[in-house]
Amino acid sequence: QVQLVESGGGLVQPGGSLRLSCVASGFTSTSGYYAIGWFRHGPGTERKGVACLNSDGNTILADSVQGRFTISRDNTNHTVTVWLQMNNLEPEDTGVYLCAADRDYTVATLCALRGTQPPDYWGQGTQVTVSS
Repeated sequence: QVQLVESGGGLVQPGGSLRLSCVASGFTSTSGYYAIGWFRHGPGTERKGVACLNSDGNTILADSVQGRFTISRDNTNHTVTVWLQMNNLEPEDTGVYLCAADRDYTVATLCALRGTQPPDYWGQGTQVTVSS
């Protein structure tokens, strides 16, 4: 049973930092290829990829977060946890941050949501609000 659970969101002032986590149960270091990414769904906007990685260690970051955000992962026997470290946050970073996973897409395809089908799995999201 695959499940994605996000946490770590909150209210932060501009320039502040947050660290989001996505615990992906059903994905392990031995369960085959996967790609997992973070997406932002801002007010009045479509979901956009923020950062993605895959089981091969490849990563991709959106241009708007280069130099401010990093994505990383920890593997256990039963789960993969994907971290999104967000520094120097801006009001434009406000939105619901969702985690998504797919067993076939490249990081580029996943992050751009260019696949012929939606990603296999989505989490429920965690709210990030950047405001003074």
